[in-house]
Amino acid sequence: MKRTITHLADGRELFYFDRRDDADRTAPDRRDLPPRPAASELRYDPLTEEWIAVAGHRQGRTFLPPANECPLCPSTPGNLTEVPSSDYEVVVFENRFPSFSAQPGDHRPIGGLSEVRPGVGRCEVVCFTSEHDSAFSRLSPERVELVMEAWLDRTAELSATPGVEQVFCFENRGAEIGITLAHPHGQIYAYPYVTPRTRLTLGAAERHRGRTGGNLFADVLAAERAAEIRVVGSNEHWTAFVPAAARWPVEVHLYPHRRVPDLVALDAGERAAFGPLYTDVLRRLDGIFGVPMPYVAAWHQAPVSTGRDLSYAHMELFSIRRAPDKLKYLAGSESAMGAFVNDVSPEATAQLLRSVVTN
Repeated sequence: MKRTITHLADGRELFYFDRRDDADRTAPDRRDLPPRPAASELRYDPLTEEWIAVAGHRQGRTFLPPANECPLCPSTPGNLTEVPSSDYEVVVFENRFPSFSAQPGDHRPIGGLSEVRPGVGRCEVVCFTSEHDSAFSRLSPERVELVMEAWLDRTAELSATPGVEQVFCFENRGAEIGITLAHPHGQIYAYPYVTPRTRLTLGAAERHRGRTGGNLFADVLAAERAAEIRVVGSNEHWTAFVPAAARWPVEVHLYPHRRVPDLVALDAGERAAFGPLYTDVLRRLDGIFGVPMPYVAAWHQAPVSTGRDLSYAHMELFSIRRAPDKLKYLAGSESAMGAFVNDVSPEATAQLLRSVVTN
């Protein structure tokens, strides 16, 4: 793999990832860009003990432009984009409208009980392919491995960045999910705190270890593999299953068979084996209702400096679509109380996914 580092016109870093050593990535960014926005604020909610990012500059971010104005496609004479090169395989760059950044900001007292501090961290965009109308499900195994190399590279570098406490790689797909750009891409957030979901699961894992001496995530995987009823697919290194207490109408978790704290710790065989299983699962999602499935694909990794002995890196994939023409909305119970009600049985979802014929 070849990694090339360059900079965009406003100073943001950009990384090309190529399988060819002779790839030419010297094209400069010829745009005239405005200055980068100031850092967001972090405001502490004393009622939930959570940090909330306030990033007003994100209101002005690009929203669903036509394909010929896509900022994630390679640059052409008529459309200078975030990617200066005329082609690329995988590219990562700092988000122009970040939720967190290393830029300075003016953070004044706001009154009340909420502590306020700068939203220090980093947000990056990961473009999986230069093909605007493609999808992750259509990537070759070799391209998925290259995407994984980008995830690994950025996880390692961002984890070593001062102030970063957790690195999160994810993809939002589909207008129903709320994407602002249709080009196949994901994002990476380098948080300045440990996220609420991670704190919750690590607390459960610590209590489980105290009761049983085992690792909670490993025991969940072993139990699902033994039960088989919710397993969607597997290979030598990975298993995909619908969790027994799934929150979402369609939800699949993918676990490596060996416990590792983060993506960086996966070995070559595990990295190579992920793509074929994952893209098969994605094609099954699209095949359930015969329409592209909107989804969130989320890598859960260990925090940088806590809970690494408890963590188990894995992918959680879920969709809000519950029928061909119906979506699950987070209304009163879910939004106000955090109490989920799933209208679809996990066992039925697993059976439906297994029944889909994929190419």
